[in-house]
Amino acid sequence: MKQGARSSATTGTPGTPHVQEAAAAAPEPRVPAQGTPSAAVRGEHTHSERPIPAPRPVVHRASVRGQILDALRTALVTGELAPGAVYSAPALGERFGVSATPVREAMQQLALEGAVEVVPNRGFRVVERGARDLADLAEVRALVEVPVMLRLARAVPAERWAEMRPLAEATVRAAATGCRATYAESDRTFHRAVLSLAGNAQLVRIADDLHRRAQWPLTGPSRPQGRGHADLLADAAEHTALLDALIARDLEVVRALVDEHFTGAR
Repeated sequence: MKQGARSSATTGTPGTPHVQEAAAAAPEPRVPAQGTPSAAVRGEHTHSERPIPAPRPVVHRASVRGQILDALRTALVTGELAPGAVYSAPALGERFGVSATPVREAMQQLALEGAVEVVPNRGFRVVERGARDLADLAEVRALVEVPVMLRLARAVPAERWAEMRPLAEATVRAAATGCRATYAESDRTFHRAVLSLAGNAQLVRIADDLHRRAQWPLTGPSRPQGRGHADLLADAAEHTALLDALIARDLEVVRALVDEHFTGAR
C-alpha cells in the first residue's frame, strides 16, 4: 500500500503518471511589410477580410485535465490521497508536473462527485467514509441496477451474454493482481457493458457514478485501507458465476447472485 501523497511531494514521484501541459499560444497575425506582394497582387481574393488567428489548443488542455482527473481518481482508490488529508492544487501540480490550473479543475470535478470537499484558502480535503456510507451506496446501486439486470436476464439471448465472457475474465485477472485501481476500472467496465444492453445511456452514466463512489476506500480501525485481495477475488468470481447463470437462463440463480453482489458489497 502506497503512502498518501504529501503536499511537499516533488515532480516525478515514483508510481505517479507524469503529465506534460500544453502552453503554446496562438501566433499573432503577420502584416506584410512595405513592398511585399499582397494577397490581392498574387491573385487571391481577400475581400478585405481580417486575418484569422490560429485556434488555441483547447482540446489538448482538456486532455491534460482529463489525465490529471484519471490520476487523482486512481490515487483515491488506492488510498494515496488519504481520507481526511488536505491537498493544495499547487503541490499536486508540482507532483504531476503541471501547473495548478488543471489540478484545481480536476479537484473541483471530484468535489462535484463527492470525493473531496473544498477547504477555503487551503485546498481540498479527501472525504472520509465509513461502513454506513458504503451500505447506503450499495442500497442505491441495488435499486438502480438489480431490476434492470433481472429484466435483461429474461430478454437478452444467451449468445449476447457469452460475448461478455472476456470482460468477466478480465475482472478475475485484475483481481489476481491485488491492485485496487486496476480492479476498479475492470469492474466498472464489466458493469457498464451489462447495463448498456438496456439501451439507456442515462442509466449507464448514473450507475457508473454510483459504482465509482462505492470504490473509494473506507476509513476507521476496522477497514482502514479499503477492500482486500480476497474481497476483490470474491467479487470477480461473482461476475463469472453470473454470466454462467445468464447463459443457462437460470433466473433463480441470477436473482440470488445479483442480490448478493450488491447486498454483500464490501
